[in-house]
Order: sequence, then structure tokens, then C-alpha cells
Amino acid sequence: MQPSNYIIEVNEEDFEYEVLLYSQQIPVVVDFWAEWCGPCKMLGPLLERLAQEANGAFRLAKINVDENTNLAMRYNVRSIPAVKGFRDGQVVAEFLGAQPEPRVKQWLRELAPSHTDLALEKANSLLKDHDWAAASQVFQQVLKDNLNDPSALLGFGKCLMMTGKPEKALEILNRIPSGREFSKAQTLIPAAKALVNITEKDIVEDDLLEAAYAHSLRLAKRGNLEAALDGLLDILRQNKQFRNGEARKVIVALLDIFDEDDPIARQYRSELSMILF
Repeated sequence: MQPSNYIIEVNEEDFEYEVLLYSQQIPVVVDFWAEWCGPCKMLGPLLERLAQEANGAFRLAKINVDENTNLAMRYNVRSIPAVKGFRDGQVVAEFLGAQPEPRVKQWLRELAPSHTDLALEKANSLLKDHDWAAASQVFQQVLKDNLNDPSALLGFGKCLMMTGKPEKALEILNRIPSGREFSKAQTLIPAAKALVNITEKDIVEDDLLEAAYAHSLRLAKRGNLEAALDGLLDILRQNKQFRNGEARKVIVALLDIFDEDDPIARQYRSELSMILF
């Protein structure tokens, strides 16, 4: 799609083709507006900017209700701005009034995922399956086009931790800007630091817990999460404050590498709670 086609004025004569038929190819967002409508003047420019930024993930069709009263009646538009999302010729999503930008973006992501959104969905699915190498490749592709995408940085950092590259993981995690992903990165950083710092020199031969800790971290560096967590939990069963709480922080961080709804992670979190409390 050429940039000039991202946004189009539509009327009753060309609506069938420009919206209904076109929505069989990509989603079409229809903005019902009017010159006299104050909120329309806030929402309209936002939708136009997001349409350009989406780079063809959806088309924005603008309909002046004063000039196209039949279309307004057909789609039961009683107040404006009214925004309706079309796929395959049907309205599949809608909202009324001028909404804040984050809410509009979320609505658009659900209606018309961008190429980046689809790539991140694929990468996170691979991450959920613990296919660290494949997930890493997809995250890197996203970062080529979106250097500071926080979701891609977070996912890539997790992959680096699980493929023996904790130094690079620390660098990536520290690049994440403030926000939801930043908080998650801060949880992961203690584990990344532990993976960087653990060496054979740290192993005290007559200290079994130190040896077990080093072994668990080496398992984590090879991506063997479950075996690493088993070892770390055994350490906490013997010493809840091992290394002044470092082992506990590492466990919490490693659990964050799992998908939030992963039943294995829930099991380990339950075991951790029983040990600590």
C-alpha cells in the first residue's frame, strides 16, 4: 500500500469498495466525524498519525456525517466521534468519543496488529517454548527496525541469559526505558549479574552450598531452567538467606523468564513460598 492510501476520505458512493471490500484485505478503521465537532478535532489527527505510523497495518477511512447521513444512519452513529473497525466487511470493534492515545493504540493493536506486534507475538511464543535461539533471532529482527522497543529488549535479554551471554544480557536489560518492561528488567538483573560473576574461583571446595549454587547457575546459563531452579530451591531449603538473599533474588528472576501463566512456573513459585514462609 502506498502512503497516500493509508488515509482516505470516503462517501456514500465509494463506501462499498473503499471500506467493505477493502476490509477483506486489511482492517479498515472508519472515523465518523464533522467539522463542528470539537472532540473530533482531537481524535482525528491522532488517528491519522497512528495510521501513518502503522505503515499499512490498517487503512483509515474518514466519513463526514453531515455529508453522508445515510451511512451514519446505517451504522447507528448517534454521537461523534464514532470509530468503527471493519474486517471482512463487518464491524468487529468500535469506540465512542475522544480517547487517550494509549487506549486508542491498544484498540488498534487488537484490531490490526502491526508487523512488529506479529513478530513479537511469534518471538514470545518461541520464548514460552524455551526455544531460546529461535526467539533470539526474531527479537533481533524486531530491534533492527525498532532499536529501543522495550518488549523486544526484554525478550532478547532473557534469551541472552539463557544462552550463556549474561554480559550482553545486562547491557540489553539496562537499555530498557521506564515502564512495565523496565520493572521486569530490574527483576532479571540480579540473576544476570550472578551469571556474569560466577566462576570456578567462586567455588569453595569444602562448601557444598557454594558448589551447588555455582552448578545451578551454570545450568541456567545453558538454558536448563528447571534443573537450575531445582538446585536453587534445595539451597534455600538449607539456608534461606544464602549469600545474603542472592539465591532468592536469582530464583525470582529466573521464574520471570517463564510465561506468566506457565503451570511449571506456578509450581515453582508455590514451592518457593512454602520454603520462605
